[in-house]
Amino acid sequence: MNDPITYRHWAIALAPKAAPALATTTVLILGRIWNANGAEHSVGNAALMVVLATGAATAGAFASGGRSGDSVLAGTAFAASGGLALAGVAGYADGLSLPLLLWALATAVAYGLAARYWRTDRRETVAHERHTLGRREDHAHVERVEALRAGAQIEVARSGAAYAEQLANALITRAALPGFNPQALTDAGLPELPSVQRKDI
Repeated sequence: MNDPITYRHWAIALAPKAAPALATTTVLILGRIWNANGAEHSVGNAALMVVLATGAATAGAFASGGRSGDSVLAGTAFAASGGLALAGVAGYADGLSLPLLLWALATAVAYGLAARYWRTDRRETVAHERHTLGRREDHAHVERVEALRAGAQIEVARSGAAYAEQLANALITRAALPGFNPQALTDAGLPELPSVQRKDI
Protein backbone atom coordinates (compact mmCIF):
# COMPACT_ATOMS: atom_id res chain seq x y z
CA MET A 1 0.00 0.00 0.00
CA ASN A 2 2.87 2.38 0.77
CA ASP A 3 4.86 3.04 -2.38
CA PRO A 4 8.54 3.94 -2.00
CA ILE A 5 9.29 7.58 -2.72
CA THR A 6 11.67 7.82 -5.66
CA TYR A 7 13.60 10.94 -6.58
CA ARG A 8 14.86 11.43 -10.11
CA HIS A 9 17.89 13.62 -10.62
CA TRP A 10 17.19 16.75 -12.66
CA ALA A 11 19.69 15.69 -15.31
CA ILE A 12 17.85 12.41 -15.90
CA ALA A 13 14.54 14.25 -16.23
CA LEU A 14 16.07 16.85 -18.58
CA ALA A 15 17.93 14.41 -20.86
CA PRO A 16 14.94 13.47 -23.10
CA LYS A 17 14.06 17.16 -23.53
CA ALA A 18 17.59 18.00 -24.66
CA ALA A 19 17.93 15.09 -27.10
CA PRO A 20 16.56 16.88 -30.23
CA ALA A 21 18.85 19.89 -29.72
CA LEU A 22 21.84 17.65 -29.05
CA ALA A 23 21.13 15.63 -32.22
CA THR A 24 20.84 18.65 -34.53
CA THR A 25 23.85 20.34 -32.90
CA THR A 26 25.94 17.20 -33.38
CA VAL A 27 24.98 17.05 -37.07
CA LEU A 28 25.87 20.75 -37.50
CA ILE A 29 29.26 20.30 -35.81
CA LEU A 30 30.09 17.22 -37.89
CA GLY A 31 29.05 19.08 -41.05
CA ARG A 32 31.30 22.01 -40.22
CA ILE A 33 34.20 19.63 -39.48
CA TRP A 34 33.55 18.02 -42.85
CA ASN A 35 33.53 21.52 -44.40
CA ALA A 36 36.93 22.28 -42.89
CA ASN A 37 38.32 19.02 -44.30
CA GLY A 38 37.55 19.70 -47.96
CA ALA A 39 33.78 19.46 -48.45
CA GLU A 40 33.33 23.20 -49.04
CA HIS A 41 32.01 23.81 -52.58
CA SER A 42 32.58 20.15 -53.42
CA VAL A 43 29.90 19.19 -55.96
CA GLY A 44 30.53 15.47 -55.57
CA ASN A 45 30.06 15.57 -51.80
CA ALA A 46 26.96 17.73 -52.17
CA ALA A 47 25.52 15.33 -54.77
CA LEU A 48 26.19 12.40 -52.45
CA MET A 49 24.31 14.07 -49.58
CA VAL A 50 21.41 15.01 -51.90
CA VAL A 51 21.11 11.39 -53.06
CA LEU A 52 21.27 10.06 -49.50
CA ALA A 53 18.75 12.60 -48.18
CA THR A 54 16.38 11.90 -51.09
CA GLY A 55 16.70 8.16 -50.54
CA ALA A 56 15.93 8.49 -46.84
CA ALA A 57 12.91 10.70 -47.58
CA THR A 58 11.66 8.21 -50.17
CA ALA A 59 12.06 5.37 -47.68
CA GLY A 60 10.08 7.39 -45.13
CA ALA A 61 7.32 8.02 -47.68
CA PHE A 62 7.08 4.31 -48.48
CA ALA A 63 7.14 3.39 -44.79
CA SER A 64 4.28 5.76 -43.98
CA GLY A 65 2.15 4.85 -46.99
CA GLY A 66 -0.64 2.32 -46.96
CA ARG A 67 -2.70 0.90 -44.15
CA SER A 68 0.18 -1.02 -42.64
CA GLY A 69 2.49 1.99 -42.47
CA ASP A 70 4.99 2.03 -39.63
CA SER A 71 5.07 5.49 -38.04
CA VAL A 72 8.28 4.82 -36.10
CA LEU A 73 10.15 3.69 -39.20
CA ALA A 74 8.79 6.59 -41.22
CA GLY A 75 9.76 9.11 -38.53
CA THR A 76 13.25 7.65 -38.34
CA ALA A 77 13.67 7.81 -42.12
CA PHE A 78 12.45 11.41 -42.32
CA ALA A 79 14.72 12.40 -39.41
CA ALA A 80 17.66 10.77 -41.19
CA SER A 81 16.76 12.65 -44.39
CA GLY A 82 16.66 15.97 -42.54
CA GLY A 83 19.93 15.23 -40.77
CA LEU A 84 21.65 14.34 -44.05
CA ALA A 85 20.35 17.52 -45.68
CA LEU A 86 21.57 19.62 -42.77
CA ALA A 87 24.97 17.91 -42.83
CA GLY A 88 25.23 18.45 -46.60
CA VAL A 89 24.45 22.16 -46.36
CA ALA A 90 26.78 22.59 -43.37
CA GLY A 91 29.55 20.84 -45.29
CA TYR A 92 29.05 22.60 -48.63
CA ALA A 93 28.37 26.21 -47.56
CA ASP A 94 31.29 28.54 -47.02
CA GLY A 95 29.60 30.78 -44.44
CA LEU A 96 27.98 29.89 -41.14
CA SER A 97 24.69 31.80 -41.50
CA LEU A 98 22.88 29.28 -43.75
CA PRO A 99 23.91 26.23 -41.67
CA LEU A 100 22.82 28.01 -38.49
CA LEU A 101 19.50 28.93 -40.06
CA LEU A 102 18.89 25.32 -41.11
CA TRP A 103 20.05 24.12 -37.68
CA ALA A 104 17.46 26.37 -35.97
CA LEU A 105 14.74 25.19 -38.37
CA ALA A 106 15.67 21.52 -37.90
CA THR A 107 15.74 21.93 -34.11
CA ALA A 108 12.31 23.57 -34.10
CA VAL A 109 10.84 20.79 -36.29
CA ALA A 110 12.46 18.13 -34.10
CA TYR A 111 10.97 19.66 -30.96
CA GLY A 112 7.58 19.96 -32.66
CA LEU A 113 7.58 16.26 -33.55
CA ALA A 114 8.98 15.22 -30.18
CA ALA A 115 6.35 17.24 -28.29
CA ARG A 116 3.63 15.16 -29.93
CA TYR A 117 5.21 11.92 -28.74
CA TRP A 118 5.85 13.40 -25.29
CA ARG A 119 2.17 14.34 -24.97
CA THR A 120 1.09 10.86 -26.05
CA ASP A 121 3.52 9.26 -23.62
CA ARG A 122 2.33 11.54 -20.82
CA ARG A 123 -1.33 10.69 -21.53
CA GLU A 124 -0.56 6.97 -21.49
CA THR A 125 1.40 7.33 -18.25
CA VAL A 126 -1.42 9.26 -16.56
CA ALA A 127 -4.01 6.73 -17.78
CA HIS A 128 -1.87 3.86 -16.46
CA GLU A 129 -1.43 5.59 -13.09
CA ARG A 130 -5.19 6.19 -12.82
CA HIS A 131 -5.94 2.59 -13.74
CA THR A 132 -3.41 1.34 -11.19
CA LEU A 133 -4.83 3.65 -8.52
CA GLY A 134 -8.36 2.44 -9.26
CA ARG A 135 -7.30 -1.19 -8.97
CA ARG A 136 -5.54 -0.46 -5.68
CA GLU A 137 -8.68 1.22 -4.34
CA ASP A 138 -10.80 -1.77 -5.39
CA HIS A 139 -8.40 -4.20 -3.74
CA ALA A 140 -8.24 -2.05 -0.61
CA HIS A 141 -12.07 -2.03 -0.44
CA VAL A 142 -12.21 -5.82 -0.80
CA GLU A 143 -9.54 -6.19 1.87
CA ARG A 144 -11.48 -3.92 4.25
CA VAL A 145 -14.70 -5.88 3.68
CA GLU A 146 -12.93 -9.20 4.25
CA ALA A 147 -11.27 -7.84 7.40
CA LEU A 148 -14.68 -6.73 8.74
CA ARG A 149 -16.20 -10.12 7.89
CA ALA A 150 -13.34 -11.97 9.57
CA GLY A 151 -13.64 -9.72 12.62
CA ALA A 152 -17.38 -10.42 12.83
CA GLN A 153 -16.78 -14.16 12.62
CA ILE A 154 -14.17 -13.91 15.36
CA GLU A 155 -16.58 -11.97 17.56
CA VAL A 156 -19.31 -14.56 16.96
CA ALA A 157 -16.91 -17.34 17.86
CA ARG A 158 -15.83 -15.47 20.99
CA SER A 159 -19.41 -14.87 22.08
CA GLY A 160 -20.22 -18.56 21.51
CA ALA A 161 -17.20 -19.59 23.53
CA ALA A 162 -18.17 -17.13 26.30
CA TYR A 163 -21.73 -18.53 26.33
CA ALA A 164 -20.43 -22.09 26.55
CA GLU A 165 -18.09 -21.09 29.36
CA GLN A 166 -20.91 -19.35 31.24
CA LEU A 167 -23.17 -22.39 30.76
CA ALA A 168 -20.45 -24.69 32.04
CA ASN A 169 -19.89 -22.41 35.05
CA ALA A 170 -23.64 -22.37 35.73
CA LEU A 171 -23.84 -26.16 35.58
CA ILE A 172 -20.83 -26.49 37.86
CA THR A 173 -22.28 -23.92 40.29
CA ARG A 174 -25.68 -25.63 40.29
CA ALA A 175 -24.09 -29.03 40.85
CA ALA A 176 -22.17 -27.61 43.78
CA LEU A 177 -25.33 -26.40 45.55
CA PRO A 178 -26.22 -28.40 48.68
CA GLY A 179 -29.06 -30.85 48.18
CA PHE A 180 -28.87 -30.79 44.40
CA ASN A 181 -29.83 -34.13 42.92
CA PRO A 182 -29.52 -34.34 39.16
CA GLN A 183 -31.26 -37.74 39.09
CA ALA A 184 -34.36 -36.23 40.70
CA LEU A 185 -34.55 -33.66 37.91
CA THR A 186 -34.16 -36.36 35.32
CA ASP A 187 -36.88 -38.49 36.88
CA ALA A 188 -39.25 -35.57 37.29
CA GLY A 189 -38.85 -34.45 33.70
CA LEU A 190 -39.65 -31.02 32.39
CA PRO A 191 -43.04 -29.54 33.05
CA GLU A 192 -45.38 -29.53 30.08
CA LEU A 193 -46.57 -26.26 28.65
CA PRO A 194 -50.29 -25.73 28.77
CA SER A 195 -51.92 -26.21 25.42
CA VAL A 196 -53.89 -23.30 24.04
CA GLN A 197 -57.42 -24.29 23.03
CA ARG A 198 -58.74 -22.43 20.01
CA LYS A 199 -62.25 -21.24 20.45
CA ASP A 200 -64.50 -20.80 17.48
CA ILE A 201 -66.20 -17.45 17.33
